[in-house]
Amino acid sequence: MARNPERRTALLDAAIQVLADEGARGLTFRAVDAGSGVPTGTSSNYFRDRDHLLSQVADRIFVRLTPAPGVIEDSLLPTPSRALVVDLMRQLAQRLAAERTCYLGLFELRLEAARRPELRTQLTKVLRADLDENVRLHLSSDMPGDADTVRLLYFALTGLLFDHFTVPGLHGDRDLDDLIETVVSRIVPED
Repeated sequence: MARNPERRTALLDAAIQVLADEGARGLTFRAVDAGSGVPTGTSSNYFRDRDHLLSQVADRIFVRLTPAPGVIEDSLLPTPSRALVVDLMRQLAQRLAAERTCYLGLFELRLEAARRPELRTQLTKVLRADLDENVRLHLSSDMPGDADTVRLLYFALTGLLFDHFTVPGLHGDRDLDDLIETVVSRIVPED
């Protein structure tokens, strides 16, 4: 396997773009090579097979979706409250909107995981770790609600963003920020 980390990253980023644009069926080594502007056959030097590419794409998506160091800590500095949870959910939605390609790629990976046990195992591990960390942060910062509050927010925001990115007109002229506030106010207990 080739060992140029910058090229590997460029190939993975191209693969994410292919997933978002073409879906999992369009994710081929040839498409990744074309998307990253490298000679045909390059990506097969970096990834032993399509399953390996898919698992590496999953890891890269989470790297790109992870906030910069200190962002989460700084976001948790204000006094814990339902209003702060609204702000945090809006920040999360903005970060995901900025990485729309990654988020759409993640949805494609989830669908592909339904048919690929190895990918399902890896996605479950990564998503569970992320959810567990969100629960830990929520509880350790004395935010209103409990672990189930975080899970419900996760379910609601995942669905809301899925709609926002795939069928943006579904909720009419409802603003995403307003929808997030509605979701949080219905799920998170009052201060």
